[in-house]
Amino acid sequence: MNDRQSKRDRISRTPQVVAITGAGAGVGRATARRFAEEGACIGLIGRDPDRLEQAVEEVRRLGGTAAVCPADVADAALVEAAAAGVEAAFGRIDVWINNAMATIYSPFHEISPEDYKRATEVTYLGAVYGTMAALRRMRPRNEGLILQVGSALAYRAISLQAPYCGAKFAIRGFTDALRCELRHDSSRVRVTMVHLPALNTPQFDWGKNRLPMRPQPVPPIFQPEMAARAICWASRHYRREVYVGLPTIKAIWANKFVPGLADRYLVRTGYAAQQSRQPAEATDPDNLWQPVAGNFAARGRFSGRAEDGTLQLWASLYRGPLAAGLLAAGWWACRRWRDRRDKSALREL
Repeated sequence: MNDRQSKRDRISRTPQVVAITGAGAGVGRATARRFAEEGACIGLIGRDPDRLEQAVEEVRRLGGTAAVCPADVADAALVEAAAAGVEAAFGRIDVWINNAMATIYSPFHEISPEDYKRATEVTYLGAVYGTMAALRRMRPRNEGLILQVGSALAYRAISLQAPYCGAKFAIRGFTDALRCELRHDSSRVRVTMVHLPALNTPQFDWGKNRLPMRPQPVPPIFQPEMAARAICWASRHYRREVYVGLPTIKAIWANKFVPGLADRYLVRTGYAAQQSRQPAEATDPDNLWQPVAGNFAARGRFSGRAEDGTLQLWASLYRGPLAAGLLAAGWWACRRWRDRRDKSALREL
């Protein structure tokens, strides 16, 4: 047995070690649950220690092992300390997931420079600092995966979310540059992005809001477990990017071919689609600078409208076999049509 095969066998017998930023709620919380079901060792990184402790209980109940590593990802030193905590608890980090984010629902001209900077530091620089911390541990071992949680909005920006869209675009550019550098160095550390559709998470309960109505995801809305399944799948399969769900695919490809038409469509629909029918209150809390207290978990307040997205996720993850099947079906149909045409021609003779 060669050394590489022996190494694969050893890894398959040991639990995967996964670090997740923004693990206290939303996609991060759902992802922690998903990895826990597979028996993983999970480093839970986030700002709210109480919410992280709740996540620990869920992880243990589902069969995983967890370590709490509180950190504000906008602080590089705290991210490094969190990575060291995960490594101290489990001995290594196999997968690092940059998921933490913050956003502001507002026309751009109404956002203060301080708030815009803060949203960018959390969403973009948080991913940069997380990647730095992960690479310090993965490069010496020459293995590991860094997974950036992206969005359809990393390709197709929309109105009223300029800080978030700008940060996601920036993460995509940074990730492409890093991927090229790793390949230049013949490194076996992998980098991938998973681009998500609109999800039912607490983001829309605690994002800073300057709109007259409470914000909502742009329909169709999917449950965060759909994202967690895709992230878990991407940790085991090599793909440069994963587009989760047909709405994500449509948004990305429409922007590639008809960006002007997409602009005009968003001019007509973008403002209304992002606002619910519930009036906003000046006293509504937001998590831009400090965590919001409360019993928040993976899902937000739109469960009655959210879909599981199982079929759409399957189509995204298994697009290769699906495309091959469609091509085979098309070839078979053409063959049948040609045979029938030839038989008809012979009968006429």
